[in-house]
Amino acid sequence: MNIILITGAGSGIGYETAVSLKAQGHKIYGGIHSQQAADKLRQNGIIPIKLDVTNEIECKQAVEFIIENEKRLDVLINNAGYGLFGAVEDIEISEAMYQLDVNLFGMARLIQMVLPFKRGQQGGRIINISSVGGRVVSYMGAWYHASKYAVEALSDALRMEVSDFGIDVILIEPGGTKTNWCETAVKNMKLRSTGGVYEKAAEKAADGMMKLYSSTLMSKPAVISKAIVKAVHAKKPKARYIVGFGSSSLLFLHFILPVRWYDWLAKHVI
Repeated sequence: MNIILITGAGSGIGYETAVSLKAQGHKIYGGIHSQQAADKLRQNGIIPIKLDVTNEIECKQAVEFIIENEKRLDVLINNAGYGLFGAVEDIEISEAMYQLDVNLFGMARLIQMVLPFKRGQQGGRIINISSVGGRVVSYMGAWYHASKYAVEALSDALRMEVSDFGIDVILIEPGGTKTNWCETAVKNMKLRSTGGVYEKAAEKAADGMMKLYSSTLMSKPAVISKAIVKAVHAKKPKARYIVGFGSSSLLFLHFILPVRWYDWLAKHVI
């Protein structure tokens, strides 16, 4: 049995992963924001823990609570995140900083806090939920993609740094997944462009995203959670797990197409 902390466990990929890992006999602490999410986790035998990854005090309290109760923490799954979409010109720098705080610095904050314990254990795993969007860019997603590109870089560097301590660092790179992520991204894009020079382009892009994410093409969260579960259990986990709708295809197109061709594809088709 592993002791596992999952951030963003109240819904979507985080919730599916928490339930799946609990069913396989692990003890799960799920980071959440709301009482409703807490009740849902408790019903599945998962221990809810109040955790805003941008709040250093809450992060510290969460880690200390788990260590005090369990004397160890085997797996940290950094899943919390959201998508801030809109033209670079339209996004306030303060909003961009918050996007990076949630998707990147919140992850780094928890990693720094758990590493001393993991070194003492001489092992364990850190699983960072990135995205295929950490290696390819979609239209008007500059700040979201900047955060995920940074997650990729941080994870690659961290993997080398901690390998001598027996700690595995693993990236999960989902493609299109049917969660409330799209609704948040579309809402941001429309709101930030209203009345500006990018309004029509943002409306068109937002409508295209909603149409795609409302289709049957998107992967269910359970598809992504299976890859995370596999990474938890694998004797020798891969550095990257590419999973979900369109992920491999997008990476292949990004690799073989000239830059301007891919730009056109991303702006008008994807």
